[in-house]
Amino acid sequence: MRILLFAGKGGVGKTSVAAATGVLLAERGLKTLVMSLDPAHSLSDAFDLDRRLMDVNRGHPVEVAERLWIQELDVHEEIQKHWGEVHRYLSLLLNISGLDQVLAEELAVLPGMEEVSALLYVNRYARDKTYDVLILDCAPTAESIRFVSVPKALEWYMEKIFRVERNLFRMARPVVHRFSDVPLPEDAYFASIERLFQRLRGVDAILTDTQTTSVRLVTNLEKMVIRETQRSFMFFSLHQLGIDAIVINRVLSEDSRDPFLKALLKQQHAYLKLVTTAFQPIPLLKAPYYERETLGYERLKTLGQAIYGETPPHQILYRHQPISFLAENGCHMVRLHFPFVSREELALSKVGDELIIRMGAFKKNLVLPRAFAKLHPEKARLEHETLTITFGGAHEPA
Repeated sequence: MRILLFAGKGGVGKTSVAAATGVLLAERGLKTLVMSLDPAHSLSDAFDLDRRLMDVNRGHPVEVAERLWIQELDVHEEIQKHWGEVHRYLSLLLNISGLDQVLAEELAVLPGMEEVSALLYVNRYARDKTYDVLILDCAPTAESIRFVSVPKALEWYMEKIFRVERNLFRMARPVVHRFSDVPLPEDAYFASIERLFQRLRGVDAILTDTQTTSVRLVTNLEKMVIRETQRSFMFFSLHQLGIDAIVINRVLSEDSRDPFLKALLKQQHAYLKLVTTAFQPIPLLKAPYYERETLGYERLKTLGQAIYGETPPHQILYRHQPISFLAENGCHMVRLHFPFVSREELALSKVGDELIIRMGAFKKNLVLPRAFAKLHPEKARLEHETLTITFGGAHEPA
């Protein structure tokens, strides 16, 4: 099953481009699902559907045309399915703190719950091969990064903290009950988290498999949007996802006669050069600016044809391995693709079997293979957007 993620800054037209891609794939005979990951769902609006249809469907896939389904997750429905004990405990804790019960239940929806719920669907659809292509209409950049980082973060928590925390609460529960009315989570709470983790196993490998999953960044020809797209490119690369295209949306026609549009077209020409330089050699796909809203199946089909032409939308448009572990001339090396970052912005350290890469306020823990874990990083070189870290002798214990 091919998976396509459409990501970018809010308001650039990700939903329309994702929906148009889905329409074109269905037209070409592929069983396709377009899933919205944005809490502020607008996928049904793009298809100009009756909103009530989605509200009564409880977040399940809805068939909108032959071989084409859309899905808008209902976070409260997903909580009932997957987060029962966790949500009940958080609601109880907030209620005891003095909040109204209804408000406590609303606030007990933690950041990450919707992302995990979506990942459960991705894992299941990939395992069961339910569809030929799964298209993910991502939330704006920050939430998209959280979506792809959840599997690693949860894996780290389960391996490093979960068992210790579960045993500590098991021992502390009888003692705390004697002196306080604040409830500690019961073992069912931890069992619920463990079941979730087991159902998520393997999803990280699916997302980072560049033969299966591709990210397509949607941008506009505006300076702030282009800068955001560059940052998105860097962070998806950091999380080892393959980016195979940049979709430039709302490109003005060359034959525009309106004076205002002519001035805007001149500005777009300048920014198009910037995008071409910044993202080369990744393919640039252009979507025209339409005077009318792109709503409904037929208009989405027209948009899809304008973007892809004769190119199959599910084809891998650019092949790139974001990270590789190498052994050359007796040296062990980690090579990472790091576009749009300078040497001064990078900081590296190693703790145990983890390489910690910092870029500004962002951090990634890269678990090293056993051959690298006993070594320590000796030098790093950033050249042509490729960061090469060379490891030397055995790591000396602190």
